[in-house]
Amino acid sequence: MVNLQPMTYIPKTFNLPVLKGISEEQIKVHLALYEGYVKNINLLLENNSANRFAFEFDGMRMHEYYFEELESGAVAPKTERQELITKIKEVAGTRGTGWVVVYYDKVMNTTHTLFVNDHELGQLSGLPIILALDLWEHAYMVDYVPAEKKNYIDAFFENLDWSVVEKRFDDAMKISAA
Repeated sequence: MVNLQPMTYIPKTFNLPVLKGISEEQIKVHLALYEGYVKNINLLLENNSANRFAFEFDGMRMHEYYFEELESGAVAPKTERQELITKIKEVAGTRGTGWVVVYYDKVMNTTHTLFVNDHELGQLSGLPIILALDLWEHAYMVDYVPAEKKNYIDAFFENLDWSVVEKRFDDAMKISAA
């Protein structure tokens, strides 16, 4: 049964290892931003306000996807994922800030890799998120200047736990078969 009573979101704790190319200071700054989303979603719920709800909620959730992908350290992808990596890096090279999001579309049995400028706008309705790559400056500015975004993207992939991504993909496939 769905809980219809107001609730309080608790920031998740991520067990992040020392990452290659992404400093502990950068992670500390980025986690503080995530905790700000959680704090603000709770304030909106407390005040029964819908103002900027999608912005705060999606910011909270997208960062949870992101940090979960880095939690266990690097795990190599299955070889058939190399085409996906190439596509993600191509989309990540887009000028500007935002997210690269990989979705699974059960209707067409395919993935979509998109650049999403604002996490509260442009999400594909109803499609499960397989991978989320944060490309806002707050994700890398402690370690890299904007002109070095490619270095951050490479560091992200050096630390990405593909078993998390593959589990999301497998779970999405199971849902579509049901």
